[in-house]
Amino acid sequence: MCRSIKTLRPPMTPEVHDEDIRAAALQYVRKISGFRAPAAHNREAFEAAVDAVAAATESLLADLTVRGAPAPH
Repeated sequence: MCRSIKTLRPPMTPEVHDEDIRAAALQYVRKISGFRAPAAHNREAFEAAVDAVAAATESLLADLTVRGAPAPH
């Protein structure tokens, strides 16, 4: 089953969990690479890409300022 990447920033998604970020990163890497699951010889590169995209996503979400949104507690 293929899921669309959903918007993860508030207020579109009030709570974002590590699993949400990882799922979006995985979906992105799958789309870009053209592989649903990599062959054994590509697995390390595939997983490294998912980790990098997830880290970039976490950084982006942490640095975004959404106007009109309540301040995080």
